[in-house]
Amino acid sequence: MNTTIWGFSRPQVVALLVMIALFVVAPMMVYPVFLMKVLCFALFACAFNLLIGYAGLLSFGHSAYFGMGCYLAAYGAKHWGLSAELCVLLGGSVAAGMGLVFGAIAIRRQGIYFSMITLALAQFTYFLCTQMSFTGGEDGIQQVPRPALLGVLPLTNDMAIYWVVVGVFLLGFFGIFRVIHSPFGQVLKAIRENEQRAISLGYRVEQYKLMAFVLSTFIAGAAGGMKSLVFGIATLSDVTWQASGTIVLTTLLGGLGTIFGPVVGAVIVNTLEFYLAPFGSWVTITQGVIFVACVMVFRRGVIGELGAKLKVAL
Repeated sequence: MNTTIWGFSRPQVVALLVMIALFVVAPMMVYPVFLMKVLCFALFACAFNLLIGYAGLLSFGHSAYFGMGCYLAAYGAKHWGLSAELCVLLGGSVAAGMGLVFGAIAIRRQGIYFSMITLALAQFTYFLCTQMSFTGGEDGIQQVPRPALLGVLPLTNDMAIYWVVVGVFLLGFFGIFRVIHSPFGQVLKAIRENEQRAISLGYRVEQYKLMAFVLSTFIAGAAGGMKSLVFGIATLSDVTWQASGTIVLTTLLGGLGTIFGPVVGAVIVNTLEFYLAPFGSWVTITQGVIFVACVMVFRRGVIGELGAKLKVAL
């Protein structure tokens, strides 16, 4: 049989079990807060990969939804006293609302025009974040408390919130997997491969692309909301175009259109940022050189190349 439970192939099941095992073992060897940062950005990258890897839509402004998820979750926790799960859902829902409006504007265009519109809308969001009072302007929202899960389970301990982050990541990961292996996901792949043929077959292409866009922004906003609760702060750095560029590189490095590629890409990028930090201003140059070398060696991304070598889909 080529598939097992929920449509995972046997190599994917092995990779999934290895990933979960690493989630269990890693806190014993690595600082949990660093692991939580990796998981938040891995979920963000998975959301972006759903859009570009399966729908063929390159958004240059996905940080707008990640950043607004950060702000809304932080504000909900600090000023409204919401529980942890409600903060994450609030961040994801607001991001999805933005995605519905911005997507309806951008989806009407294709290719580079779509990408430029998403970038312009993201820059507009960045400007609003510098001006709106609830975001705190350049100071951001600081000293955000870690609210209790379901209002009763305290998350002040790093290990306690780590397992919540793992749970949120796995929910998003499995959700994306089911989407791309559903009839809806198959239509997205058809649109990516040949949009005109999909139209000729009677599919309402713009509606499918908009639904994929909104779903991607919801997951990105939830990832942002989780990040703000972990670090207790929401700042402008999460809304900048540089953050969008980083997530594009993360996904490319791991492998477009692969299940585990964004996760591996997030691990590589965040590890490089951590260990290259002592180099100061040389960090960007060093990262650039490493990224160029990786893209030249792994043209399909790390997981894409590994899957091609093993002749399996990862």
